[in-house]
Amino acid sequence: MYEILLVVYLIVAIALIGFVLIQQGKGADMGSSFGAGASATVFGSSGAGNFMTKTTTVLATVFFILSIVLGNLTAGQIKKTDQWENLEAAPAVETVNDAASDIPVEEPKNTNTDVPN
Repeated sequence: MYEILLVVYLIVAIALIGFVLIQQGKGADMGSSFGAGASATVFGSSGAGNFMTKTTTVLATVFFILSIVLGNLTAGQIKKTDQWENLEAAPAVETVNDAASDIPVEEPKNTNTDVPN
């Protein structure tokens, strides 16, 4: 469930970024640069909102709701795995023997019979 919500969260975030970048700004109309009165209304010169602004609002709402849900799920997972009361004592330090004493050493044998001693 967490992974599915995370994938949906990423898709919503990318879609939200795309919709915000595609939209034209409220003050970008030609009349607003010359002081037209229609662009200074409460909802701007385009009215209460078109498909792009309504979709951006819905995506932003879904983004914030998913942020809260994923944050709560993550906080619950951290509480389950990070329990300070059940920690055991640290393991004792293990002593390591000298490495040279572990290797068997053999006396070199003279296998060459051709050379007299």
